[in-house]
Amino acid sequence: MTVAIVVVNYQSDELLLQCLDKLECQTTKPDQIIVVDNHDEEHDLSQVAKRFPLVRVLSAGSNIGFAAAANLGISHSVDVEYVALLNPDAFPDSGWLAALLQAADENPECGSYSSMMVMAHDPETLDGGGDALHFSGVPWRVGHGSKKAGFSSDQAGMFSACAGAALYQVRALREAGGFDESFFMYVEDVDLGFRLQLLGYPCCFVSYAVVYHIGSAISGYKSDFSLYFGHRNLVWSYFKNMPWQLLLVTLPFHIAMNLATIIVYALRGRGVIILRSKWDAVKGLPNVLRQRGLVKRQVSIVHLWKLMDKSLGVSRI
Repeated sequence: MTVAIVVVNYQSDELLLQCLDKLECQTTKPDQIIVVDNHDEEHDLSQVAKRFPLVRVLSAGSNIGFAAAANLGISHSVDVEYVALLNPDAFPDSGWLAALLQAADENPECGSYSSMMVMAHDPETLDGGGDALHFSGVPWRVGHGSKKAGFSSDQAGMFSACAGAALYQVRALREAGGFDESFFMYVEDVDLGFRLQLLGYPCCFVSYAVVYHIGSAISGYKSDFSLYFGHRNLVWSYFKNMPWQLLLVTLPFHIAMNLATIIVYALRGRGVIILRSKWDAVKGLPNVLRQRGLVKRQVSIVHLWKLMDKSLGVSRI
């Protein structure tokens, strides 16, 4: 099995070097490691070339966003069957890549393979095992904040892999069309996971593929940046991918969830940013609805419905 690892770098040079150190220690060596640098062309990554001569660095020329940078790295991953994505603030255990490839060998029907991400500062606590999707269109990190010891793949119910540390089948990626670059960053992995599920490529949670994740080291935890893009993009993912039959049934819940989100964040003193996020989501819907025509579905509505979380007490906003 051939595999490339793609790391997207932005304002994280020191973390990147630590991440690459961990990749050098993998028990299974990747065929290629590609760093996509989301800075201008004058940004100096000479330390990478000195310390890791086998790593290929691609300059994006500017901050083109995670989605576009990931696509760029994937497009330069030549003659491989799988591509792993890894954030620079995610430090994999030495057996991480071997575990993902073993899972891919045992579950070839899957399109993505999600890691067990634990908190770097508290390895007994989960950062998450992947993403769930509520039928209202709200995604969340499965297991976030729970104890690693009590978490199992049977509980996971992963809808999509978290692209911060995941393996993708290249054939499935191409069939799904890769990451949607209009998302820039946040929820782009859920959007891709949705399209993979529609094509019949499930997500496999790999509990023994462990990654120590700092989390939001670049954009900031619960920053205005993450709030804006996350809440704009979940609207776009919902309208682009939800089949019409399910959209008609779930649309009242989606609208109610968005209104509740606006109220909650307004009460927290963040009304301006959440209103801008939702207004820009609405303004972008004509383009999103045009993209619906490109989304392919090969699974039944019933199958897709079973994959979604249907709890009525959801409070993930």
